[in-house]
Amino acid sequence: MNTRLPIITVCTALLAPAAWAGNDPHWSYTGPTGTSHWAELDQDYKTCALGKHQSPIDIRTSKARPADLKPIGFGYAAAPATVVNNGHTVQVNLPAAGQIELDGVPYKLLQFHFHTPSEEKINGKAYPLVAHLVHQNAEGKLAVVAVLFKSGRENAALKPVFASLPAKAGESRELTAPLDVAALLPARQSYWAFTGSLTTPPCSEDVRWQVLKTPVEVSPAQLAAFRQLYPMNARPVQPLNGRTVQVSH
Repeated sequence: MNTRLPIITVCTALLAPAAWAGNDPHWSYTGPTGTSHWAELDQDYKTCALGKHQSPIDIRTSKARPADLKPIGFGYAAAPATVVNNGHTVQVNLPAAGQIELDGVPYKLLQFHFHTPSEEKINGKAYPLVAHLVHQNAEGKLAVVAVLFKSGRENAALKPVFASLPAKAGESRELTAPLDVAALLPARQSYWAFTGSLTTPPCSEDVRWQVLKTPVEVSPAQLAAFRQLYPMNARPVQPLNGRTVQVSH
């Protein structure tokens, strides 16, 4: 990544309606443009190989350091949503769905998107699916809340999203009713915290990560609907390089 680029540029890329559009180099998860080749595709992607605080990671619970972390201040509101197939995942854009607070600093919710299997591993094991909720503060810094999914009952909060999955890259659909993002969260919201990066090019660092410890459920049918579009869209775990993972009480 060219560090002279403002973070807001990175965020704009996150919100792009079609990741395949524009002049960005094509990247994928496998083959000649797959994860091991991202840094070779563009000068701005060098951080994917050279960065020392990359995401995702394998969270080893026995090595996580207990810390007096404040609860995440969730302040989400039901809001209009646009479901986008951006060529790499299904993303839900939420321009007015509220915010979180981390250490008293507000971070506005921008969007959430999915990876299968989960990019984060817990003690070496992945979950079938993860949602990454992407937020930004007034200074342009990013914070991600990861919600893990296990196979089980139909996820009612995501039912309107999975009912409107755009089949082709570049397609988008407006949901007919406001989406309640708060309903996506588990009741218990303790979490692991670490400093990391975006998990897609340009792999920009200095991203605050919060991985909720308690998974929520998604039905096999919902998971299959997503995997029909994206059978695998997870970056491999990256070295910790001396980082400490903290865990809240």
